Amino acid sequence: MAFFNSAEPILRRKQHDLDLQDQRGLIRLQLRIGRQALIDTVLTRVDQVFWGWALVCALIFGVAQFQPFAWSEQALYWTGLSLAAALWMAACTWFWAKVERAVWLVVCWAGLIASGLVLTDASISFAWDALLLHLGVLWLGISALGYLVSGIGLRSRALLICALLHLAAALLAATIPDWQFLIAGVTLSSCLALLGSTQWDMRLPTTYDLPQVALAFNRAQHARRQLVRSR
Repeated sequence: MAFFNSAEPILRRKQHDLDLQDQRGLIRLQLRIGRQALIDTVLTRVDQVFWGWALVCALIFGVAQFQPFAWSEQALYWTGLSLAAALWMAACTWFWAKVERAVWLVVCWAGLIASGLVLTDASISFAWDALLLHLGVLWLGISALGYLVSGIGLRSRALLICALLHLAAALLAATIPDWQFLIAGVTLSSCLALLGSTQWDMRLPTTYDLPQVALAFNRAQHARRQLVRSR
């Protein structure tokens, strides 16, 4: 059996016939001018987390690059914001993760974020110049590791490509330290926004932790998606 689901494209337009675990907390976005639909898409809670973190990363690294102020103040503000975002991430994705048997993935990302915050705050508090001067590289490396683990765990080529992009950006940021925060912010936010706006590939469904009625609903939704793709 192939490791990746080769029947699925790496990225494609959002699907609308969603499984039960994807419908909880779903947001539908529609914008029409007359009969012309300019925007017609949905955001699952996983998508919402991607977009939320995209905005958080853009804010943190944009300020660090273009509006620098005391590192101690930045550490205080950004640690609080990141912890709040991490808690929100866990709350939003917990049901999806339980159904998909991917709770370990949420815990992994929370651990990576916490480790990055500890290292960042420690480098500022104790003036660890070797780390303090490469914080953008640090966060790109942490994100690359997270995407690597996620890509392997979910068998997603899209997530593994994101891991490679973050690793390449980390190498670039290390060679251009004066612009490392801009490089980090653009890379982190762009990948997050892309994943939050598209349907990315992942492994085939396993035995979900759902009642039989819900499983039957998911099978019906899967059949509808297959029918749409075959047209």
